[in-house]
Amino acid sequence: MCDTLVALGKTTSDGAVIFAKNSDRDINEGHRILYFPRQTYDPDKDRVKTTYLEIPQVEESYAMILSSPYWMYGCEMGSNEWGVTIGNEAVFTKEPERDSGLLGMDLIRLALERSKTASKALDIIIALLTEYGQGGIASAEHKTKYHNSFIIADLHEAWVLETADKFWIAEKVENIRTLSNTLTIENKFDRIHPQLIEHAIKKGYCNSKKDFNFRKNFKRSFPDYRDWGAKGWKRHQISTNKLLANEGKIDPSTMMKILRSHYKEKSEWNPSKGSFECICLHIRPIFVLSQTTSSMVSHLHPDLQTHWMTGTAAPCTSLFKPFFLESGLINLGPLPTNKFDPKSLWWKHEIIHRSVLLDYETRIRLLKPDIDYYEEKWVKNLQRLLPSLKSMSLEERLNKLTEFSKKAVDEALEVENKWLKDLKKVSLKKKSGGWYYRKLWRKESEKAGLEQIQ
Repeated sequence: MCDTLVALGKTTSDGAVIFAKNSDRDINEGHRILYFPRQTYDPDKDRVKTTYLEIPQVEESYAMILSSPYWMYGCEMGSNEWGVTIGNEAVFTKEPERDSGLLGMDLIRLALERSKTASKALDIIIALLTEYGQGGIASAEHKTKYHNSFIIADLHEAWVLETADKFWIAEKVENIRTLSNTLTIENKFDRIHPQLIEHAIKKGYCNSKKDFNFRKNFKRSFPDYRDWGAKGWKRHQISTNKLLANEGKIDPSTMMKILRSHYKEKSEWNPSKGSFECICLHIRPIFVLSQTTSSMVSHLHPDLQTHWMTGTAAPCTSLFKPFFLESGLINLGPLPTNKFDPKSLWWKHEIIHRSVLLDYETRIRLLKPDIDYYEEKWVKNLQRLLPSLKSMSLEERLNKLTEFSKKAVDEALEVENKWLKDLKKVSLKKKSGGWYYRKLWRKESEKAGLEQIQ
């Protein structure tokens, strides 16, 4: 389960478009931050090997920064050199889920490498969906299949695209918009599959064109736990209300705070009481079997596009670090898989994350002051740097951005080393969750080759 948000310039503090997303995946599903430069190909010879299909390549692919589960071709969220930024959501509809096709994550990457605007990315996803369809298992450890909805943004506008198998419907964003794991477009839309309404009538989803309502007609009905139990509509309302409450002053820090939000923020709350109503999602045995494995906030300012990415699980325990696509990606160490690697950014943080989970109420207090301090510091330093970037040569600008990102990542690694030492000194005062909760985490850590965490 995931949450995706976008705020257009009329609602933000500086007039820039701001995009945000939490990626919720399996417990040990390591998440990679990837960078691909612009490349050229021979479309008559070169092919793209997506997760399950091989399709023709285009003449040129644009530079991209992606946040991607370790095992698939596609990505959960990403942005390209033109500022096109996309995130997807799993949705569960009345239409069949197919065994093969393009994953929603594949569609994101293909659209990012081929589009200069959000509207062009929309066209590309629609064309790929029409030609190849969507399908295939979308989980590293489970047999989960689903359809997809997307928020597609650029420096000027944003679109919501929702699908049900090969059918689709799209709405242009007016001010703010959010998605969770449910259909949200009803009878207000800007573009639509030419046979969608006819198909809905033929299947008996509605009686006439007048009765057409995409969400109500195509949403899989209760008691399907994947739609009802995931509380997608509830989270969509929660995230929407949080954006509305900050309208006119939304900035990257606002988005980070929303991505870190839980259903209950009271002191007695802890992740073992997690719910699908939490935007920052935590495992809860039996009820919630996925967690937020990576988070991203993209500040799409015309003068500088900054991608604040955790590259680690649980944003409430993570630092959002600044990356700049134009200067490329600094060395973040080995890419994570589903097996523990102490040199991997994602897995090193898992020691911290899983240690905090054992006594969340006490241990989260060790992290929060540093999180607030460093993120505020990086945001302010970036604001100071921005005016001087305009007068720099291209080489100077790229060097300065690389230096800024590297320094922030180095500071993040230093503070995580401090957290590791501090957490070892803190005895368990009030264990989070019951024995079954702690047993689940021990089992998952053992599966990944991670020693028992105290």
